[in-house]
Amino acid sequence: MLSEFLLAEMSRLSAHNELPLHRQLYEALRRAMLGGQLDAGERIPSSRELATDLRLSRNTVVAALSQLTVEGYLSSHVGSGTYVNDNVPRGPAAAAPGFTGQSAQLSQRGAALSNTFCARTLEIQPFTGGIADFSAFPTTLWQRLQNKHWRMSYPDMLDYSSSGGYAPLRRVVADYLRVFRSVQLDTDQVIITSGTQQSLELCAQLLADHGSTVWVEDPAYWGAVKAFMATGLKLHGVRVDEQGIAPEPLDEATAPRLIYVTPSHQYPTGAVMSLARRHQLLDTARRHQAWILEDDYDSEFRFSGPPLSSLQGLDSDARVLYMGSFSKVLYPGLKLGYLVVPQQLVTAFKEAHYDLNRPGQLPLQAALAEFIEMGHFSSALRRARQSYAERRRCLLEALKPCLGSRAQISGAEQGLHLCLRLPSGVDDAALAARIGQLGMVVRPLSAYCVERQDVKGLVIGYGYATLSEIERLGPRLAGAIRSEAQRLGI
Repeated sequence: MLSEFLLAEMSRLSAHNELPLHRQLYEALRRAMLGGQLDAGERIPSSRELATDLRLSRNTVVAALSQLTVEGYLSSHVGSGTYVNDNVPRGPAAAAPGFTGQSAQLSQRGAALSNTFCARTLEIQPFTGGIADFSAFPTTLWQRLQNKHWRMSYPDMLDYSSSGGYAPLRRVVADYLRVFRSVQLDTDQVIITSGTQQSLELCAQLLADHGSTVWVEDPAYWGAVKAFMATGLKLHGVRVDEQGIAPEPLDEATAPRLIYVTPSHQYPTGAVMSLARRHQLLDTARRHQAWILEDDYDSEFRFSGPPLSSLQGLDSDARVLYMGSFSKVLYPGLKLGYLVVPQQLVTAFKEAHYDLNRPGQLPLQAALAEFIEMGHFSSALRRARQSYAERRRCLLEALKPCLGSRAQISGAEQGLHLCLRLPSGVDDAALAARIGQLGMVVRPLSAYCVERQDVKGLVIGYGYATLSEIERLGPRLAGAIRSEAQRLGI
């Protein structure tokens, strides 16, 4: 009976999708026609009959039937009723397009992107690396600034932006980078993007061809790996040591078009690239005519030692593109970042950014520019540094019982995470899983590796963990690590 089929389909749809009732009925009727439960030319019960049988309002039924009529599945004849059209396709494949069969299969690239470095389950957890605490963000002030600029918006502020972003925001970014990061730039070289991911994709699209080689640090930042995979580049992992990326003769044999690095605080090991290694990398880029992509993702949070200058500031050949974002200091959903490109690339990047990404959000950029100019960004950064420094101190204290000659911490001088290095024989993935069973989420260091198999450890974040959580969970985390160390005799 048709009503029983429709009720069963609607029940199944409601269990898996948050569809309104009229859409559930639409889908159920469509599948009945495509699957053969309703034949071509067959009369559909009236809206009143369907409403009674299915216990729905008549308006719900009329909305579903009207949509099916507009799309050509049904035809209505005045005084006669509504009928299934003769040209509706039949068969299982037609019954559920996009749900089963060949059409549901991903491309090879799509399959790799959906199964490599999956990090969605790691977001917003106390010990997840790279996550900032945005609970203290001054939302009331921020809302007031946004409302102000929405009220003041001229029509051109609601259009796409072809100039690289809101001019006052680009100016304050340039001033900040010039003073605090020793970046060599003019305001015109700053392009506002939706964040580091878009900056990376734009660089890959404009500076490399499909199949070109990109050197990435090994272990590597998963977001960069995915950006390069999505743009069809060939990944070549280059080992990281205590001085950062360390190219060897075998690496030199695989000439790069792009070189992606996090020199101020390598993600995830925390290594700081030495001055000698920086000059070596610049020389390598010069010899191969390659471009260096410098991701300065957390330079604002340095807790010991002098501030580190950018790699771009040492570049005399204009081969370094520098990028960062506001997510760590403000909040991730802001989705605003910046890309500094060499002067000779400015026009090409602005034009391509406009054509590929249709950038906008100028009122939001205006609010951020005023937020920075009024000193609120500096205040937020100062408060965040103090808070993260205390959390870092507490976590280091909790982890002391785990440390020894074969278990050491790296990367704790800066950023929002530290790396607990373990002997190569440790199954860090299994250890991370056991810690997960205790209600804490850490990431195995080996999961960040591109080609290496000799790097083991745990990436432990403290950015999103409150001080009270670290005080409570830190000893439990240390206990789990120490138990594993004792079991393995390390």
